[in-house]
Amino acid sequence: MQDLKNTISNEVSRRKTFAIISHPDAGKTTLTEKLLLYGGAIRLAGSVKARKANKYAVSDWMEIEKQRGISVTSSVLQFNYEGFCINILDTPGHQDFSEDTYRTLIAADSAVMLIDGAKGVEEQTIKLFHVCKMRGIPIFTFINKMDRASKNPFDLIDELEQVLGIRSYPMNWPIGTEGDFKGVYNRANAQIELFNGGDHGQSAVASTVGKVDDPLFANVLGEHYHKRLCEEIELLDMAGDEFDRKKVLNGELTPIFFGSAMTNFGVQPFLEEFLKLAPAPGIRMSSAGEVDPEDEKFSGFVFKIQANMNPTHRDRIAFIRICSGRFTRGMSVFHIQQGKEIRLSQPQQFMAQERTIVEEAYPGDIIGVFDPGIFNIGDTLCEGGNQLKFEGIPVFPAEHFARVTASDSMKRKQFQKGINELSEEGAIQGFKQIDIGIEALIIGAVGALQFEVLEHRLKYEYGVDIRIQHLPFRFARWIHDETLDPRKLNLTSSTMIVQDKEDRYVLLFENEWSINWAQDKNKGLQLSDIHVLA
Repeated sequence: MQDLKNTISNEVSRRKTFAIISHPDAGKTTLTEKLLLYGGAIRLAGSVKARKANKYAVSDWMEIEKQRGISVTSSVLQFNYEGFCINILDTPGHQDFSEDTYRTLIAADSAVMLIDGAKGVEEQTIKLFHVCKMRGIPIFTFINKMDRASKNPFDLIDELEQVLGIRSYPMNWPIGTEGDFKGVYNRANAQIELFNGGDHGQSAVASTVGKVDDPLFANVLGEHYHKRLCEEIELLDMAGDEFDRKKVLNGELTPIFFGSAMTNFGVQPFLEEFLKLAPAPGIRMSSAGEVDPEDEKFSGFVFKIQANMNPTHRDRIAFIRICSGRFTRGMSVFHIQQGKEIRLSQPQQFMAQERTIVEEAYPGDIIGVFDPGIFNIGDTLCEGGNQLKFEGIPVFPAEHFARVTASDSMKRKQFQKGINELSEEGAIQGFKQIDIGIEALIIGAVGALQFEVLEHRLKYEYGVDIRIQHLPFRFARWIHDETLDPRKLNLTSSTMIVQDKEDRYVLLFENEWSINWAQDKNKGLQLSDIHVLA
């Protein structure tokens, strides 16, 4: 038993599980590729810009992702680097797929916030930052695209504080920000690091390293750059925040790294420093109190379900975040929500579409198990009679709605199967109208582009063409009192009453005025915009 405890403790200490968050086009998929490149997981990075040459990002596996050049689903990628076992949760950057990102952040122990050096803090970054802040997870900032003209680095630091309300500590400092980026000054080592080509970012880059007062750098950089760098270092040391790892781990201070994922400038130093600073898997809260990752009994929760990762086999994979103990292939666990023992079959880990069978896994790891239709997002699994339930995963309110029907009524069965499976994986939210047949379903989505993905996936994965009738609703609100009959409420004529997949009543509103009307005219009516899965 002591050997098992030691093994679990050692494995937990070397794991880093994090998500990468950003606004669209900040370079998130590119950064993921480059981290894999340095980790030896791939030898040649497939630039996401080179779609026409049939080079796709390793983390983009879905056909529509390859066609459009965007990440639609969260990918889970694992690799080893210098003794660490790294789990990257690569999430969609596009705001229309933000719900998948919100859920994925629940499985992460820290986040890397990617910012475009020219654009600064953008809208989607703000939303995702607040989800991280709400969870209290550490945030590490990588300011990207420094090989192009960018904002003044002092202005970027100020923006982080003014817009996001978080203090920062630059771990390095860029040399050249007008499209003339030459490298960085490493503050911890008090040295200049100049970077060389790197085959347009497709392979690892070498760097020239030395002290600031080395005459070589004054000559190589030129007097202008060298003098400016010395002045900025002095200003940083005088006026900047002190580095405090405790504040970093509490989410109160974000370390900043400057670099360029596209050309690999600064990626390896970032990775190495991040691995030193980022937390290992920690304690998770449950209905039974704190769950220590080093507890010998296995526990975990389902945070994502993905249908048809292999379209040939029409499979369904449930992604499980391991929270404690050791997972072994074929083990039996207790499914809390179903109230029965189940065997976890075909456990797999992923490198996009490439899969490997998992013999064992530890806290912080993400495994995919074959789902015969018994798992839902938020389900808790545990070993040895532990009757605990991890905190529920929130369902964020849809902001776009449509009535969806199958174009061919003979394909109703495939249509229903597709809708159910895509709803269960969280790609869409399915609702049924009160007293109306289920042939015409109301579909809710956080972003409008999700309807395009729905149409594409139903056609290519289930062989069903659909008709989409967009509806004017913009707000979904759950009714707290489950005994309340919503048909007796005083509502505006434009408000629709529906039920979600758990048969809970939901009101769909066109505008905030209609929400206020419902609450004013119905004393004691409590509405919620976020529903936590049981």
